[in-house]
Amino acid sequence: MSGFQKVSQFIQKTFALWVLLAAAAAFMWPAGFKWIVPWITWLLGIVMFGMGITLSTADFREVARHPKAVLIGVVAQFVVMPGLAYLLSKGLNLPPEIAIGVILVGCCPGGTASNVMTYLARGNTALSVACTAASTLLAPLLTPAIFYLLAREWIDIDAGSMFISVLKVVLFPIALGLIAQALLGARVKAVAEFTPLVSVFAIVAIVAAVVAASQARIAETGLLIFTVVMLHNGLGYLIGYWGARLLGLSHADNKAIAIEVGMQNSGLGAALAAVHFKANPVAAVPSAIFSFWHNISGPLLATYWARKEERRAQG
Repeated sequence: MSGFQKVSQFIQKTFALWVLLAAAAAFMWPAGFKWIVPWITWLLGIVMFGMGITLSTADFREVARHPKAVLIGVVAQFVVMPGLAYLLSKGLNLPPEIAIGVILVGCCPGGTASNVMTYLARGNTALSVACTAASTLLAPLLTPAIFYLLAREWIDIDAGSMFISVLKVVLFPIALGLIAQALLGARVKAVAEFTPLVSVFAIVAIVAAVVAASQARIAETGLLIFTVVMLHNGLGYLIGYWGARLLGLSHADNKAIAIEVGMQNSGLGAALAAVHFKANPVAAVPSAIFSFWHNISGPLLATYWARKEERRAQG
């Protein structure tokens, strides 16, 4: 393994630490990070382009091989997390700007980090990748539509404008990545080696920008948002696992669905909030905190399941 690969793997494994450090620095010195705010959508586009050049035809064939499992995963993604977000917002009587942020991150597709966590948990990684790809490709239609249905009581929403935004920052960059892969073939693999590291830096920068833009409101409501994010994420894992189990999927599939449902593309939530809710910058904070928290809870859950598998194999 090259020195670059070792450094890249170390930074990826300690992702949550870098997010925390960036968030802390942005909170203490917001002026030094606010300049990143206009670049949030570009940063997310880079992450999605990286996803595009790493997708393969095998990822899409998995959908045809196991349509029931993929359908369960995608439906759970766009039903469980938005539904939980709405119930938490109503049940805890969240302020409107926080409620729309929580619902927005709940309406986002699964994040690519879920694929790594599923692998570490010894779940069905192919299923996780297929669910991430499918939910991401459906996001331009489903994310604005579901968000409009659930959040319109708190704020006026231009679902059409949000649809265009998701096309620009998700589908268009992924399509460019797929085209680059088709045209360059094996040569794109050299670029693909850098994409995980670039994605880490991009998400860290997005979180820092969101925290800097909302520093004052975070000081007032940070604990409340963190509590809601923890509940949202934890219940997503729980309902994802037991829902898949009740529908007759295997244990490996159950783990994949649980992680896929619980881990969101929080970068997309932050980008959409930054573009569409400039008057309420705190709406992006739930996505920023989610980005930090699910990169702690995900590895913890994956480690628990992996050790359980090891004990079962030894026993």
